[in-house]
Amino acid sequence: MNGVNQDAVLRARMLLLTTDRRVLRGPNALSVYRLLTTVAPEVYGSKLAYVLVEAAGSPTVRELPDARRALLDEAVAVAEALEPRNPFRAKVLARALAARRAL
Repeated sequence: MNGVNQDAVLRARMLLLTTDRRVLRGPNALSVYRLLTTVAPEVYGSKLAYVLVEAAGSPTVRELPDARRALLDEAVAVAEALEPRNPFRAKVLARALAARRAL
């Protein structure tokens, strides 16, 4: 797995197992999905793009235009990298692009 820390991957997957939501939210969400997307991009990439857009809209980031733009640019890049046949690609890409246009 390209030098990815297997203990960190296991901890991230355990955190996902303990949530009762389809998408993890909160302070750990970005780091968890960034890590897991390196391991399985087609499985976790759409969720990463989703939480990136969500983070860009948070009250603390709204006041930081450069940070907001960076999060949205990352969301677009992650969504675009998904395979066209990924069932979530179109939806998360449209959401990320719309959020970036709204800046």
